[in-house]
Amino acid sequence: MNLHDVRVHRSDENLERHDQLAWKIAEVAADPVTVQADVTDMVINRVIDNAAVAAASLTRAPIVAARDQALAHGVSRHGAGSTLFGLEDAQRTSPEWAAWANGVAVRELDYHDTFLAAEYSHPGDNIPPILAVAQHLAGQRAISGEQLVRGIATGYEIQIDLAKGICLHEHKIDHVAHLGPSAAAGIGTLLGLDTETIFQAVGQALHTTTATRQSRKGEISTWKAHAPAFAGKMAVEAVDRAMRGQTSPTPIYEGEDGVIAWLLGGVDARYQVPLPAAGESKTAILDSYTKEHSAEYQAQAWIDLARKLHNEHPQLATAPDRIERILIRSSHHTHFVIGSGANDPQKYDPTASRETLDHSIPYIFTVALQDGAWHHVGSYAPERAGRPDTVELWKRVVTEEDPEWTRRYHSLDIAEKAFGGSVEITLTDGTVIRDEIAVADAHPLGARPFARAEYVDKFRTLATGVVDEGEIERFLDTAQRLPELAPGELGQLGFVALPGTIEYTEGGGIF
Repeated sequence: MNLHDVRVHRSDENLERHDQLAWKIAEVAADPVTVQADVTDMVINRVIDNAAVAAASLTRAPIVAARDQALAHGVSRHGAGSTLFGLEDAQRTSPEWAAWANGVAVRELDYHDTFLAAEYSHPGDNIPPILAVAQHLAGQRAISGEQLVRGIATGYEIQIDLAKGICLHEHKIDHVAHLGPSAAAGIGTLLGLDTETIFQAVGQALHTTTATRQSRKGEISTWKAHAPAFAGKMAVEAVDRAMRGQTSPTPIYEGEDGVIAWLLGGVDARYQVPLPAAGESKTAILDSYTKEHSAEYQAQAWIDLARKLHNEHPQLATAPDRIERILIRSSHHTHFVIGSGANDPQKYDPTASRETLDHSIPYIFTVALQDGAWHHVGSYAPERAGRPDTVELWKRVVTEEDPEWTRRYHSLDIAEKAFGGSVEITLTDGTVIRDEIAVADAHPLGARPFARAEYVDKFRTLATGVVDEGEIERFLDTAQRLPELAPGELGQLGFVALPGTIEYTEGGGIF
């Protein structure tokens, strides 16, 4: 890996194009390196993972709205169109709108993969826009499954590398600002575009996808699921413009009025972004991890620990009035983003939205401790959140930052990098129960790491009752043959829902 120093340059310094971060990203995307076998296997896993969580969210309001918007737009010229999760192959739409609708379906339940470093990311968000373009242009450009794998590997590489080097949330910028450039780069790899074209697309994608973190603060709205889908849609459009010879603001990162100068660390900021050297394989996807539970990733380990404590100390669930206080010590990120350090009263509000409860570790830990399990629907149900004994115990859960867990969170050593912490449960009789967890059970270093069998089971579980059994097996067979798929088979990388599952709205908007 090469570490690229990134800083603001005055206009009169004339930073050469080849020295700009966007150009370096484009060079990686244009580098025709071979995809390693383990990377290919993980790409297949994540395609299955994305489809699983999309199946579970098909009838939720944000997906219904996004899908109806997409269906209002026909297939654009010069391509076959792109499929939408849940619909027949004949109901295709334009690729940017497929990226939009499928992106919302993938993100809605906050249930797919993650990578956490200097910045947060859900790199699986790269798959919908890259797949949409592949399906649309498969026939015209003879795009195969192997090329799709290459494009997805690039999308993961760039987003994860940016997340390692540039912190966005510190400056209240939403993490999808790394997704626009990565999806554009992935599409560039997919289509075999030259460095100059990808460079222009990356710059445009970044410029159009920077927004504040208010979408993940306070009363969290349905836009939380739309934000990454919007970035994917913008990436598709940015690549289209760049392929037509249109240019982007330059230098987009390092300019005197660029992203770093005004949205991130300012004129004195310095960042180091790791990127593969020429000829080096793109393997960043192997550093990422998926979710066993439908909740913010930093809650995954806490659900597992609460489940363990539920089984080892059943009195905690059967007699919650015996608990005086629950103190969770964790990293800076956990405390200030999903813990009491966020100072969001909504995180203790039983009437809060699902999106808000998903970002409340006091709520999540309380329910998992009482139930000994976590369900992507039931654990967020209004009647579950409003249960009196839950509300009372929930109020007694507080978090605080522990410097050691913060250090481990930021560690570059995969063997010690951690997203958990310690918990101290004080009972009314003075008894104190202590335990800790470093990583989630499903993490590669966890108690039960996810492998192909777990991804397949996740899809089968979440698709049951939504997708016919035969269709479930057809999709799984197709996805697991991903690198061997011919251009005409890329449209099969989706699934059709059972009749009556998907409802359509009439009007309600502009389209």
